Amino acid sequence: MPPSAYKAIGILDSGVGGLTVFKELSRLLPHEKIIYFGDTARMPYGPRPDEEVRRFALQIIEFLQSQEVKIVVVACNTATAAGLSCYRQSSDIPVLGVIEPGVRAALEQTARGRIGVIGTAGTIRSSSYEKALRRARPDLQIITRACPLFVLLVENDLVESPEAEKVALEYLAPFKRAGIDTLILGCTHYPLMAGLIQKTVGPAVTLVNSAAEIAREVEGILTEQQLHNPLQCVNPGYRFFVSGSPHTFEEVASKMLRRRIRAYQVLL
Repeated sequence: MPPSAYKAIGILDSGVGGLTVFKELSRLLPHEKIIYFGDTARMPYGPRPDEEVRRFALQIIEFLQSQEVKIVVVACNTATAAGLSCYRQSSDIPVLGVIEPGVRAALEQTARGRIGVIGTAGTIRSSSYEKALRRARPDLQIITRACPLFVLLVENDLVESPEAEKVALEYLAPFKRAGIDTLILGCTHYPLMAGLIQKTVGPAVTLVNSAAEIAREVEGILTEQQLHNPLQCVNPGYRFFVSGSPHTFEEVASKMLRRRIRAYQVLL
């Protein structure tokens, strides 16, 4: 068992969206320590240039490595699309993104080859999902759309508001008209709106949550590299860091995870 097995899993995101990945990882790997970083002072990432997003992500990965992590999950589709290969080249530990696992799940789910993708402006602009889907199946019918307001609705705890319903109807109308059978939630904030999204697109559309897929991929890598934490702790320890004020993050995270969350501010 390598000494690094005792280290934590690191997660980075632009805000609270990556908590969907945290939730899946803590459920699937209950004995693993997890360190989470939400870049709340600089979110949203979607409208920012790729070069800037890459710089932010590299700063956070460097911080996570200083906190003794054995693997990093880039739980942000925008950051994944902006430079996953760059992060891997700059790191000596595994760095995973959320796009490929989501693509694999969508390909498994689609019955008629009609797939929709929603994401931030940066993710949609990169065409990362579309390119990955077409590499696997060139015959797919793919429709994509940026849904930037979804991130702000989640970050401001407005998912159940009338405004959220209006925004969802406007954003998702093209997908209903196109008759998709599978919709990739191409931003880790979006599973927090899954109920509203499902209601809007209808029960015949399968939603793909990349958070669940990436958790299974992390489990596979830990098994392959013998990196599972050998200490079978009931409470392995979770730490949360943010670049902005901790208070809003703590409120949203505590509500979402149904446990008291304490976050610490780090100035990068």
